[in-house]
Amino acid sequence: MDGRTIARYGLAGIRLVNGVAALLAPQVVAHRLGADPSRPALIHVLRMFGVRTVALGAELLCPKDPLDLDRALRIGTLIHASDALSAAWAGQQGTLARRPAMAATAISTVNVALTLLAQRRICCRPGTH
Repeated sequence: MDGRTIARYGLAGIRLVNGVAALLAPQVVAHRLGADPSRPALIHVLRMFGVRTVALGAELLCPKDPLDLDRALRIGTLIHASDALSAAWAGQQGTLARRPAMAATAISTVNVALTLLAQRRICCRPGTH
């Protein structure tokens, strides 16, 4: 398995774990974010995040063709970059506690890196420089 495939499967795994957690256990995710898990609107938003994230993960595991996969990875880069910036901003503004903001920023930054690694094109063949 090449590096691009490993990055893609790794990203799919992260997306599926986080998405399923937000979808099936939003109160736990809310608590880990330092938020009040008894707020119905927050639970609703976390479930929407969960559905989105599971769909994005599944898209990486079951692409219809290489063009669909390339598109999913390019869009994923934008999604995860905006997630990272949003988490960092929330931590800076104090709307998200420092530790959860740092964790969310780190996870989304790793996801950006994985999308970029999965998109990496081979620029030269082995043995040529």
